[in-house]
Amino acid sequence: MTETTPLAQLSAAGVSIWLDDLSRQRIASGGLQKLIDEKNVVGVTTNPTIFAGALSKGEAYAEQVAKLAAAGTSTHDAVFEITTDDVAAASDLFRPVYDRTNGVDGRVSIEVEPGLAHDAAGTVAQAKQLWAKVDRPNAMVKIPATVEGLVAITEATAVGISVNVTLIFSLERHRQVINAYLSGLEKAREAGIDLSTIHSVASFFVSRVDTEIDKRLVAIGTDEALALKSKAGIANAQLAYQVYEQAFDSERAKGLLAAGANKQRPLWASTGVKDASLPDTLYVTNLVAPEVVNTMPEKTMEATLDHGVIPTDSVTGTYDEANAVLDALAAQGVSYTEVTDLLESEGVAKFIVSWGELLDTVTNALESAAVKA
Repeated sequence: MTETTPLAQLSAAGVSIWLDDLSRQRIASGGLQKLIDEKNVVGVTTNPTIFAGALSKGEAYAEQVAKLAAAGTSTHDAVFEITTDDVAAASDLFRPVYDRTNGVDGRVSIEVEPGLAHDAAGTVAQAKQLWAKVDRPNAMVKIPATVEGLVAITEATAVGISVNVTLIFSLERHRQVINAYLSGLEKAREAGIDLSTIHSVASFFVSRVDTEIDKRLVAIGTDEALALKSKAGIANAQLAYQVYEQAFDSERAKGLLAAGANKQRPLWASTGVKDASLPDTLYVTNLVAPEVVNTMPEKTMEATLDHGVIPTDSVTGTYDEANAVLDALAAQGVSYTEVTDLLESEGVAKFIVSWGELLDTVTNALESAAVKA
């Protein structure tokens, strides 16, 4: 990899670049390995939408689907087998990165069924199933940051599962997520588990915040309101980094870190711009800070490689300005709590729809394979 590319500069500034996409075709073709070798990619995240898209294209899954159909496998079990196989294979590709970074990177995430988002016990049970089936130390299980998810984060962490907490929109929920992680570490320590083997990231969503708030600002329509467009997402994420700094500077966290625990790193999710009028690297260049992850769609990654101008740090020291943005939004009548609550519920609902599409895709593939047999 070239050390002078914008992606290399981003890595040097302390940002881990994770690809927000995975498919068997990427793995089999060598495309994923090429991203590791040439574009500083050190991890992968998945979700139901990504898997549904991957399974609907090409023949990469045909052989496995045929075997599953011949065995009379249910749709639910087939999805479990197909997705965990992809994650295990990708984890093997990233294992050298995992070893080189002492477990910090080289991570591949797989999500619990979104329909379990409000079922703590069900989430924990499936997290254990996914963790055992993938059976790779560099896997991560994605658990949504719902109220019920907070309980699941603690319990999964307590048994040594590395968790990628997803769908975080508000600063208060971010604090609760960190607390859930620390509580899990405390339980793991009591159980005699090696804390150094447990890693976690807190996926803080960015562009979706701007999309929702900008709609409201346009509806207000004043010059003052319009001047705030596309500022909320970055300000919110910058303040999330301050929450991270403060939380892991606490005596509670320091005690766990001294016992071998790892910090729960902030992860910037939803970093592709949704508004074509915005710079396509907006949510990359404005969120550069040490010890963070930016999980990017390939389009955003390529844009950053092509013309990204990477600062050394665009987060620390911005907190007064970021707070001023949120205060100005409140003064315009935009409710931060209303927006973040809505985005969480919408996020769960969208993933449930995508999960349904994934099940439909696999059902059709199994039926087609059975007919051909």
